[in-house]
Amino acid sequence: MRESPYPMISVEAAIHIILQHVAPLQPMRMNFVDAWGLVLAEDVYAAEAMPPFAASAVDGYAVIAADPSPIRRVIGAQPAGAMGTLIVTPGSAVHVMTGAPLPAGADAVVMIEHTSLEGDGYVRLHTQPDAGDNVRPIGQDVAAGQLVLSRGTVLGAAEVGLLATIGKTHIAVYPRPRVAVFSTGDELVDPHEPLKPGQIRDANRYSLLSAVREAGGQPLDWGRIPDRAEAVQEALESALREADAVLTSGGVSMGELDLIKPYLAERGTIHFGRVRARPGKPVTFATVNGVPVFAMPGFPVSALVSFEVYVRPALLKMAGHTHLHRPRQRVILEHAVRHEPDRTEFQRAVVTHHPDGRYTAHTTGYQGSGRLLSMVGANALLVLPAEQEMFPVGSEVEAWLIAPVREEEAPANS
Repeated sequence: MRESPYPMISVEAAIHIILQHVAPLQPMRMNFVDAWGLVLAEDVYAAEAMPPFAASAVDGYAVIAADPSPIRRVIGAQPAGAMGTLIVTPGSAVHVMTGAPLPAGADAVVMIEHTSLEGDGYVRLHTQPDAGDNVRPIGQDVAAGQLVLSRGTVLGAAEVGLLATIGKTHIAVYPRPRVAVFSTGDELVDPHEPLKPGQIRDANRYSLLSAVREAGGQPLDWGRIPDRAEAVQEALESALREADAVLTSGGVSMGELDLIKPYLAERGTIHFGRVRARPGKPVTFATVNGVPVFAMPGFPVSALVSFEVYVRPALLKMAGHTHLHRPRQRVILEHAVRHEPDRTEFQRAVVTHHPDGRYTAHTTGYQGSGRLLSMVGANALLVLPAEQEMFPVGSEVEAWLIAPVREEEAPANS
């Protein structure tokens, strides 16, 4: 029986090794409109105060707060978008719109709902304002020179809007990692093809391409590669030239046609070739001229779970993120769970948060490495440590949350 030359290492050791050998990509400058979802690679400061002028926060009348007169003569209107020449004096008021500059002399705005027109060109105030009422002062939102976004910030809708507010149209960001994905195996056919005896459809490539996209990467479909050494080598070499990382499935076990590991060992450095985990024992991580290569097992669940555990944190780091790992939560098992205690196992599960604060979990049924249905609908991976075979109902285990937790609603009469 052939023995693997690669020692089995722990899951924690494998993750540590990967994160030691990947680094954030070189930042690039781009238009802020295209930067949603990316990570800032610079601190961003406001060049000017926002608002840059004192502005009305409501539609109403700009007045002098200390003026006790309930009736004011309306000397004109101040629309938004232009600086007017009107000057408010005691006994006068200016009709202003929301966002309009506050006229000279005024220090408060009375909401239009608290006024009424009196005769021709006069307004009655039904409330006596205080200085500053309904006025947005200069720099209320952002001060000139203020740090508004720090390096490492993930750019969401609010952050993109803030960049627009301060006029920062080009920024330095970490790009999305380009990840070349291919699968190997003579038994594979494309999804649209009918199956012949001995064939299966290539699910791994498509699930891994989607997983790369979900992790914020840019997936590159490198196709389906036959089990021939020259074809595997050509695919790897072209992927190494074009991509920031390479992700393969199949060809990493101990069969005669498992060609990935030997070529990676020849071309670069294999940092580990086996992990004490189920599923995904033969998962392999290598670097070739600094490019990380993640070789996943051929079974669909093994490939996806291994991606979640090892590849996703690496892609996040390459994209400049600092929070790399999924949330962890202690959960209570709703039923007994058994597993082979020789390796750490990641079982797919559904976690529910109850009104009393408890988190409970049940698995998604048969946990075979080929049963992709066990991943469908799962929002967690239960981490079942080695050395313990049985986990009775009510046991507490760790769960890695890979999707939103299901919330159980309290009874209506509670």
